[in-house]
Amino acid sequence: MSPDGRTRTPAHVLVLGGTTEGRALAAALDGRPGLRVTSSLAGRVSQPRLPVGEVRIGGFGGPDGLADWLRAEAVDAVVDATHPFAAGMSHNAALAAAATGVPLLVLRRPGFAPVAGDRWHLAPSLTAAAALLPGLGRRVFLSSGRQGIAAFAHLDGLHFLARSVDRPEPPLPLSLEVLLDRGPFTLDGERELLREHRIDVVVTKDSGGAATAPKLTAARELGLPVVVVERPPVPAGLPVSPDVAGAVRWLEQRARVRA
Repeated sequence: MSPDGRTRTPAHVLVLGGTTEGRALAAALDGRPGLRVTSSLAGRVSQPRLPVGEVRIGGFGGPDGLADWLRAEAVDAVVDATHPFAAGMSHNAALAAAATGVPLLVLRRPGFAPVAGDRWHLAPSLTAAAALLPGLGRRVFLSSGRQGIAAFAHLDGLHFLARSVDRPEPPLPLSLEVLLDRGPFTLDGERELLREHRIDVVVTKDSGGAATAPKLTAARELGLPVVVVERPPVPAGLPVSPDVAGAVRWLEQRARVRA
């Protein structure tokens, strides 16, 4: 209750999630007095890992739809904790926040960092990554998500092992083996995977995080080249936190969230 005796409505935080960080933020905020947290998931994975608390699944209908939802649900702050490559959702969130005046923070884990012994080849896009492959190897471990596999469909002379949570849809490479699995992955498991399938080049997005990093260590140990697709930039002018603790501090300062 406020000093004038009126009942305060709960502060409402929208977490655009679907990531480890999104789930961790929802857990960190869960149970705080005077706070409502809604986690929004895009619905692209058939059986997503759900965060604690209130969950909304599905799109908003572009930036205008998201802006309407922010107004209708009296949202006090938005945290964009989507995947580093969910550029469309991040763009829509920035436009909706600007249209409504709702504060927006980007929670984005740091990207991968090369170390001595890595044989990285940076690519600005999946299309560019595909163009590099014929000169690097013939048996490709494709760890870039099921929605990106179509970019490699025209490479008939290569064999692909693709790992994804759900089965990919056409167009697909002619020689393709699909491994349905979900991280986190272990170093021993990644070593065995690369050896068993006689992989000679790895493709990954610069998603960052510990869950999928072991494949990079395994590739380095085996001396394999790795094509790393660079992540898109965060929308200009937005505050960014690399971790959940920083996001919580920002919310305590900007969105009536009690410490």
